[in-house]
Amino acid sequence: MARNPLAEAVGVDVEGLTGLIGALRDRGETVATAESLTGGLVAAVLTSVPGSSAVVRGGLVVYATSLKHELAGVDGELLAEHGPVYPAVAAQLADGARVTCGSTWGIGLTGVAGPEPQDGIEPGVVHIGVSGPDAAEVRTIGFDGNRHQVRAAAVRTALDLLRALADQRD
Repeated sequence: MARNPLAEAVGVDVEGLTGLIGALRDRGETVATAESLTGGLVAAVLTSVPGSSAVVRGGLVVYATSLKHELAGVDGELLAEHGPVYPAVAAQLADGARVTCGSTWGIGLTGVAGPEPQDGIEPGVVHIGVSGPDAAEVRTIGFDGNRHQVRAAAVRTALDLLRALADQRD
């Protein structure tokens, strides 16, 4: 197996990532992302696999709260009431990625990488949403570590969740 320095840098299993891309490609399925916390890192890792252009439709980096609404379609009232780091926001980011990019699967991530809390939410709190044609799930996880470690763990978890939901369709 060829090396994949980007995937390796965030601790992603390269063989598993390549298998995920291959399985989606073989089923004619696509994926898109709407990322806040990870700033496009999930899309970058996905596209680090040769042949991923058949699977990855695109991605939205929605770091600014207003862009979560404007580009990914997250409900403005939800953002006003709960803020950008909230489970339902991750779910709506995933749905927004699917709709905006016209993909089979959507991945949405929001959270606090640190080092400081955001709106009273501690660093390491991450919400990851994945939505597909027959399934949707949001996971809320608390990761320990520095900014890089939290973001890397979020990428790994998002890809694992996508794999788990996609495998249910087999």
